[in-house]
Amino acid sequence: MSKLKLGTIPDDKPVKLTIELPAAIHRDLVAYGNALGRETGQGVVQPAKLIGPMLARFMATDRAFAKSRRAELISKAAQPGKPRSEQTA
Repeated sequence: MSKLKLGTIPDDKPVKLTIELPAAIHRDLVAYGNALGRETGQGVVQPAKLIGPMLARFMATDRAFAKSRRAELISKAAQPGKPRSEQTA
């Protein structure tokens, strides 16, 4: 079996969102959760627990997003007249 892109799902404090998914995507998430559970030995991973790490992985590997994010942070850091604590808030 090939190695999945996600590893063990961390157990941290979630933020609740309500979303609608096409049934096919939900079925794929269920299947992915089963495969990930077998691969990591953590048991079946519920679809809701997969979405956050999948989105994080997607954003971390999106070069255009990373470039945009860096430019935004540099722009905020360069704003004159604001204390540094306000720039990062």
